[in-house]
Amino acid sequence: MHIITQKRIWEAMEQWSQTATALEAWYRVMKASEPGDFAAMKRIFPATDKVGCHHVFDIGGNKVRLIAVVHYRAKRVYIRAILDHRGYDKGKWKESS
Repeated sequence: MHIITQKRIWEAMEQWSQTATALEAWYRVMKASEPGDFAAMKRIFPATDKVGCHHVFDIGGNKVRLIAVVHYRAKRVYIRAILDHRGYDKGKWKESS
């Protein structure tokens, strides 16, 4: 998959250093994967949920959540945000689609 706005991963690694290894692992696995649908994505990343058009990935033992829009046919992942629980619970990420 081609990951758009991967800069958000590097920024999150700086902000939440305890999740840096998990975020880097997510990036490597996602970049090397080509799931065809949500079921295939769920097999690769079991801690993934769909919230509307967004995929929400629990990263680092659920320390942060990576919110993305996935276009399976185009093989693209658009990272919208990476948030801790406080930021995620505010729900502002749902406003941008």
